[in-house]
Amino acid sequence: MDNIDRADEDLPDLNSLLCFTVYSAGHAFNKVYKPLLDELGLTYPQYLVMVALWAGDDQSVGELGEKLFLESSTLTPLLKRLEAEGLVSRRRDTADERVVRITLTDQGRALKSKATTIPACILKATGMTITELRALGEQMAILRRNLRQAGLEG
Repeated sequence: MDNIDRADEDLPDLNSLLCFTVYSAGHAFNKVYKPLLDELGLTYPQYLVMVALWAGDDQSVGELGEKLFLESSTLTPLLKRLEAEGLVSRRRDTADERVVRITLTDQGRALKSKATTIPACILKATGMTITELRALGEQMAILRRNLRQAGLEG
């Protein structure tokens, strides 16, 4: 019995785990995004795909996957749903038929104007300044890079 009590003392407090803080912040973000994205008819992952395409139309599935840190097996169903909604089109690359290219439709381009208020809503919800958020974003990008490298090594 004494060993069990001592083992429990070695466990960290949930709120002291950085991974829990990041995980729970992600859930909090999703709750703020959900009503905003419901108005657009998009899920959060679909919104990220659209943001990537609004920044640069006509990308390969591979290029989108790299930007979004998603495997093609996860990204392809998202793209198929966006295509079914009439927001994107998928076609084989004329130079290499193994490559699938994604382009916005007119409807997908038009949706961008409805999404322009989202960043300001998210900024307001954070209660932080844009400078604070940029600094946090830079730190999170370093954390992501380091964790990805550690995962590749392990």
